[in-house]
Amino acid sequence: MRTLESLGDLNAKTVVIRCDLNVPLRDGVITDDGRIRASLTTIRELREAGARLVLISHLGRPAGAPEERYSLRPVAERMSELLEAPVAFSSETVGEEAEAARAALGDGDVLLLENLRFNPGETSKDEGERQAFAEELAKGADAFVSDGFGVVHRRQASVTELAGLLPSAAGRLVAAELEVLQRLTENAERPYTVVLGGSKVSDKLGVIAHLLERVDTLLIGGGMLFTFLAAQGHAVASSLLEKDQLDTVRGYLAEAERRGVRIVLPTDVVVAEAFAADAAHEVVAADAIDSSSFGEAGIGLDIGPDSAVAFAAIIADSATVFWNGPMGVFEMEAFAGGTRAVAKALTETRGFTVVGGGDSAAAVRALGFADDQFGHISTGGGASLEFLEGKALPGLEVLA
Repeated sequence: MRTLESLGDLNAKTVVIRCDLNVPLRDGVITDDGRIRASLTTIRELREAGARLVLISHLGRPAGAPEERYSLRPVAERMSELLEAPVAFSSETVGEEAEAARAALGDGDVLLLENLRFNPGETSKDEGERQAFAEELAKGADAFVSDGFGVVHRRQASVTELAGLLPSAAGRLVAAELEVLQRLTENAERPYTVVLGGSKVSDKLGVIAHLLERVDTLLIGGGMLFTFLAAQGHAVASSLLEKDQLDTVRGYLAEAERRGVRIVLPTDVVVAEAFAADAAHEVVAADAIDSSSFGEAGIGLDIGPDSAVAFAAIIADSATVFWNGPMGVFEMEAFAGGTRAVAKALTETRGFTVVGGGDSAAAVRALGFADDQFGHISTGGGASLEFLEGKALPGLEVLA
C-alpha cells in the first residue's frame, strides 16, 4: 500500500485528504471528538511539510442535498481548537466558493469543505456520476491522501474514484488501522479472545465465521446474545431475537465445538420491564429470562454482574483481545454495567487490546475511559468488521 513517502515533497502542493469526521452531534454540539483527534496526526505532518490542505468528509446520512443538521461547520471550529490554528470552512463542497477558498490557501493552511454527501454524486451507484463528482473534487489538487478508515469499505467518489485521478497514498491513520487489523488476523498472540456485542447477530455473522479459524474464545453479549440463548433452546421473553438466524447460530456453536473454540455466553442477564432508562429491572439467570417478575414482557438489556466478572477474568488471561459491540444499552446507566466491566478489563490486561470502533468506541469514552488506556481504538466500525470477515476493501485496493 502506498504511504505518504511515495508522494515526495509536498511543500506548496495542494493535497486533498479524505478524512472521516463523522462525529456525533446533539443540537449542533459535538458529543465525541474522537474521530477529529484521530485525523490530526496526518494533518499535522502535512502542515509541517508545507502542504496546502483541503479536507473532505461526510457527516450523517443526508439524502444528496444540504441539511443544516449535517453541516461540518462545527467540526471546522473544533478542529481549529485542537490544531491551535485556523481551519477555513467552505459552505460548498464544489463550486465557486469552494474553488476560491482553495485558491486562497497558503503553505500549511487548512480548509474543510462542506459535507460530501450534500452532493448525490458522492454515493451514487452510477460510476459515471461518482467519477464526475470526483473530478470536481480533484480540481487544482496535486495529490490525494486517503485517511478516513471508516469509509474504505465503501465504493464512493471521494474514496475510490478520487484516488484514481491524483497521485494517491494512505495517511497515517489508515496505515495504522491496517497494521492493527493484520496483526489481529495474521499473527495475533495467543490466547486470543474476541468480545462481540451490539444489537443484531446478523451484523456479526461474517466476523464469527472468519474468526472461528483464528481465535481461542468468543464472548457474546449485547442484544445478539438472545439469539444464541434461543438457539440453545432457552426462552428469552421479549428480548431482541432474530429467529431467522437460529439455524445459522446453531451451526456456529457446533463448528466452534469441533474446532475447540470456546463460545462463552452470559450466565445471568439484567431484565427490564420496558426499554426505558427508569424501567424496573432485576438480574435473572440467562436460562430463566421468562421467569423474571415481568414474565413474557421482560426485555434483556445487559449482561448480569456474574457474567461481567467471568468475562473480565477471561480478558485478563488473554494476550490479544478484540472487542466490537457494547454488552448492553450503555446509554442508560442501569444497563451500562456489562459494557463498563469489559472496558475496565481491557484497560487492566497486559495483552494487546483493540476496541473496534463504532458504538464500542463511543461507549468507552461515554463511560469515562481515555483512548490511551487501550492498545488501539479503531475509527472504522464497519470497515474493521469487513476486514475481519476477509472481505476486500475498495478504498484500500485503489492504494495498492
